[in-house]
Amino acid sequence: MGERDGAPWAAVEHCLFHPQGGGQPADRGWLDDVEVVPVRDRESGLVVALAPEGGGLPDLAVGQEVHARIDVQARMTHAALHTAGHLVEAVGRLQGWEMLSNNHFPGQARIEFRAPQEDARLADVEGREEATAALRDAVAADDLPVLVRYEGEGRRVVHLDALHCAPCGGTHVRSLGDLGEVVLPTLKVKKGRIKVSYSATHRSR
Repeated sequence: MGERDGAPWAAVEHCLFHPQGGGQPADRGWLDDVEVVPVRDRESGLVVALAPEGGGLPDLAVGQEVHARIDVQARMTHAALHTAGHLVEAVGRLQGWEMLSNNHFPGQARIEFRAPQEDARLADVEGREEATAALRDAVAADDLPVLVRYEGEGRRVVHLDALHCAPCGGTHVRSLGDLGEVVLPTLKVKKGRIKVSYSATHRSR
């Protein structure tokens, strides 16, 4: 047990909570029947269960057994969106675009790229159709595995098979076949920036 900015927190062994970071929202979690917010503690580096604003934690002692759980449906939604974000980035890279930022929150998911000068006048409709077709082809071509590897100095790198790789600490589906429909509602181009919004679901198999 401890405190962070005046709010009580608890750290559990074999932590299953994922904190907000890398454009992905935090898990919704509970200790026993008390809802908690997972965050990464700056001092210890641990992922800890923080009491929500105005709330408290169960009365815990060091070494005490506690029941930790997460909202599995929310976790799978976040994993699908995060994986689909990598897929959108991969398609953008194939177009010669450079990723600048990402957001994998439900209802807000988007990737922003910098376009080469010759692509700055890309028409919205044409660009959206081309990118959507490329995404559809990538998902449908093969049930590509999504792999996590630890490379130099313990850096965590997520691979969409041989299609794409990027350093990432988020959660992901096991393969692209686990993605349901991936949709690009908008693709906007302004001053050499390409903003692609997207949505994705997790497919039960």
